[in-house]
Formats: sequence, structure tokens, C-alpha cells
Amino acid sequence: MYGPVAQLGVGNALLIILQLVFAGIILQCLDELLQKGYGLGSAISLFIATSLCESVIWNAFSPVTFFKRSGLEFEGALISLFHNLITKSSIRQAFFRQTFPNVANLLATVLVFLIVVYFQGFRVVLPLSSKNSRQGGYPIKLLYTSNMPIILQTALVSNLYFISQLLYNHFGGNFMVNLLGQWRGPTPVGGLAYLITAPSSLADISAHPFHALFYIVFILSTCAFLSKTWIEVSGSSARDVAKQLKRQGMGMAGHRDSNMLKELNRYIPTAAAFGGMCIGALTVLADLTGAIGSGTGILLAVTTIYQFLDTFDKELATES
Repeated sequence: MYGPVAQLGVGNALLIILQLVFAGIILQCLDELLQKGYGLGSAISLFIATSLCESVIWNAFSPVTFFKRSGLEFEGALISLFHNLITKSSIRQAFFRQTFPNVANLLATVLVFLIVVYFQGFRVVLPLSSKNSRQGGYPIKLLYTSNMPIILQTALVSNLYFISQLLYNHFGGNFMVNLLGQWRGPTPVGGLAYLITAPSSLADISAHPFHALFYIVFILSTCAFLSKTWIEVSGSSARDVAKQLKRQGMGMAGHRDSNMLKELNRYIPTAAAFGGMCIGALTVLADLTGAIGSGTGILLAVTTIYQFLDTFDKELATES
């Protein structure tokens, strides 16, 4: 974005650092503002969702034009489609062009959006009762840990990229360093760093099937593992939920209090692991179909928007 590091100069480098620092401070202040009761949810999550939505809208309706050998071409996928329809050009180019966002990428993005929203509705409601005969239910969603698995998985991969690239730049001839990752500029071309990077296209998948298989297995397994780990450290495991319900005087309808933990253990760990795998599968689907904004970004945006709407509905129900 800013050009080669060697050409930046000390002054420009300091300006970039100050820009990043002040942007982080502003973001943190806005996040604190929302969490103090002046809004709903987290400003950081809201910024992620807004950035993804802006990217989708821009890639669909961008009016920026470029002159190619084939003639005038619009950057926006839908604008390009309408332009091809009016000029009676090749419709196939609008759907499958490689240099700019195409209609197929846009349709893949919409498809992943709809699938994530559909998955949000899957849940099991365990019937609860209390000593004062108050009835209720404890919902266990399929996406029990929401978007946390993919956030943790992205952080894990980012740190591995950073360490691998740093080591390769200084010790590129070492066998263990090359095994961890080999780089050509900012792009991994070998080693573990390459294997855990999403294939760039369907042609890349057919040319390197082992790479695609390793990537899919890595995403699914790490998301499932991190999801199960997260419920243990975040206080949302079956044991923690059972303690919380007992403090509230709630019990499992039709079961003894001693069986509550056993009953919760039947659902919560399974929902966490399988939900994490579903999140990973949706990420893989989005990456392999070329969805705009990457699979991780789409999942973060959709789950964030869904959580905001859910919180808003709860606030309205409380006020009424």
C-alpha cells in the first residue's frame, strides 16, 4: 500500500506509525463509548462488519473505469454486467473475469451470507423449571461460540506467517526454516505457511489437490479444537452453565439436579466442536468460491450484524 519499506524514509515511516497509533486509540475510545451504555455491542466488531459491507458495495457498484485491450471496463461487478448487456458484449466476461470483481464472486458472497444467517437459527432448547414453578428454556445454538473460532484461527495463522517470514528473511537456507515456510515477497510459496494458505482459484485446486486437501483439513480441525478450548476458558462450558443455572434456582425439567451437568455435556461440547467445524467449512467455501472480502471477513460481518440485531430485539422486549 505504501510502497517498498526501503523507499519510505524515516519521516514517512514515523507518520505511518503515528497514523496507526492514533487510529487504534480512536477505535478503543469508540469501543469504550459503546460498552458504557451509549450503544449496542462492540465498536471493533461494528468496524469489521462496516468494512466488509463497504467492500462488497464498492466491488458491486464501483463506477471506476479502466481501458483494456478489450475496451472500456468498469470495476464494479454489476456495473460491468449492465455495461456488457447494453453494449451487447460478452456476458461471460462479466461473470468470470479475472482482473476485477465479477458477478460470480458477488453471488458467492450472497450465498455465504445467506448460509450463515440460516445456520444462526439452528438451536436446541433445553426445558428448565424452577422452585416457584417458573418455566423457561436454555437455548444451545449450533454456532455456540459464534465467530470466536475463526478469530482465534486467524490470529494463529497471522502469527505463524509473521514468524515464518521473519525467519526466512534472515535464515532462508536453514532446512527447518524452509519447512516452516518459504516466501516470495509477501506470498508464501512453500512449507507449512503455503499449505495453510487458501488456494487462489478452482484451477489452483485442480493443479495442487494436496494443498487444497491440507488447507481444508487444517481449517476444520483447528476451528473445532479452538471452539472447544474457548468454551473452557470463557466460562461457557457445561460445568459453568450448570453452576450458573443452579445459582438462579433453575433445574432441568424431568431430570434431577445431579443429572443437569450430564445432560448439558451431551449438547454443549458437541455444539461447540461441530459449530466450529461449520464455521471453518463456511470459511473454506467462501475462499474457494472467491467470495468478496474473504471467508473470515464475511463470517465476522454476518455474525456481528446478527448479534447486533439480536441485542436490539432484546432491548426492545425489555423496554416493552
